[in-house]
Amino acid sequence: MPIKIPSDLPAYTVLSREGVMVMTEDQAMRQDIRPLRIALLNLMPKKIQTENQFARLIGATPLQIEFSLIRMTEHKTRNTAAEHMESFYRPFSEVKASGEKFDGLVITGAPIEHLPFDEVTYWDELCEVFDWTQTHVQSTFGVCWGGMAMINYFHGVKKHILDQKAFGCYRHRNMAPASPYLSGFSDDCVIPVSRWTEMRQEEIDAVPGLVTLLSSSEVGPCLVEDAAHRALYIFNHLEYDRDTLKQEYDRDAASGAAVKVPINYYPDDDPSCPPLNRWRSHAHLLYGNWISEIYQTTPFDLEKIGLEVTDWRR
Repeated sequence: MPIKIPSDLPAYTVLSREGVMVMTEDQAMRQDIRPLRIALLNLMPKKIQTENQFARLIGATPLQIEFSLIRMTEHKTRNTAAEHMESFYRPFSEVKASGEKFDGLVITGAPIEHLPFDEVTYWDELCEVFDWTQTHVQSTFGVCWGGMAMINYFHGVKKHILDQKAFGCYRHRNMAPASPYLSGFSDDCVIPVSRWTEMRQEEIDAVPGLVTLLSSSEVGPCLVEDAAHRALYIFNHLEYDRDTLKQEYDRDAASGAAVKVPINYYPDDDPSCPPLNRWRSHAHLLYGNWISEIYQTTPFDLEKIGLEVTDWRR
C-alpha cells in the first residue's frame, strides 16, 4: 500500500522516482480502508530534506499511510520557503484545537543541542506536545534531540555535552533481539551519528521501565523503548541519506571550522571518495517494525486512542 501525501509536496516526486508507492487524496478516497495517520513534527532547518527522509521510510510498508506535517506554532524557519510551510504544514496549536488523533508521531531532532532544554524558545509548547501525545497519539518516535527532549521531560534523564562531536558511522549492538521493534535485525548494525551531546546508559538504567534496544560501546545508548509512554527514543540517525553526513562535513569544512572527517563513513576515510550507505536496510526494518506495532495495537476507532490499548496478540 502507498503513502498518501499531497501531489505538489516535493517528496511526492522524489519518492515516485525512487519507486516508493505514493497516492493523492483522490486516489485514497476510492479505497475502502482506514489508513494509519502518521504525523511528522519537523524541527529540522532543512524541512524538505527531512520530509523526504521520513516519508521514504514510513511509506515503504504494506499499509496505507496518511502523512501529515506539523510545525511549532510561533517558530519561524529561515531555511525553508514560507510558501512551502504555509502550503503543507499546520501549526501545533491548530492541530491540538481540532482534537484530532494520530496513530503515530515522529518528533525530529533540532540543531540546538548546546542550549539547556528550558532555554529553547519553543520549549513550553513542545512540553504541551509531549503531554498531548499521551491522549492523542498511539505511538511517538523521538529522534536525536527530539528523543533526548522527550526522555528528559518524562523521566528527567539529562543530556551531557561531549568534548568533541560524535560524527560518523558507528557499530551498534542489538541488545534486545526479541523486541518486535528489532525484528529482522542483525546482531549489530552501522548507524550514522551526528551530535555534540549524549545520554548515559547508567542514567537510563536507573529509570524503571526504560529498555535500551540498541547501544554502541563508542557512542553509548541509541534506541530506547518507553512502554509506559508508548514511545521510542533514538539518539542517532537511521533516516539519513547516503550523503547527509557529507553535506554536514562539507559545510563545516567550507566555513573554516575545525572539523574531523566522519568516522567509518568514507571508503578508507577519504573524503574524495563517494560515501556508501550501509544502514538503509536496518532503517527500513526499524520504521517498518514501528508501523507494524502501531497497526497491531492502535484502535480502529481513532477516538479511542489514548483511552485504550488494543493488541490482538494479548
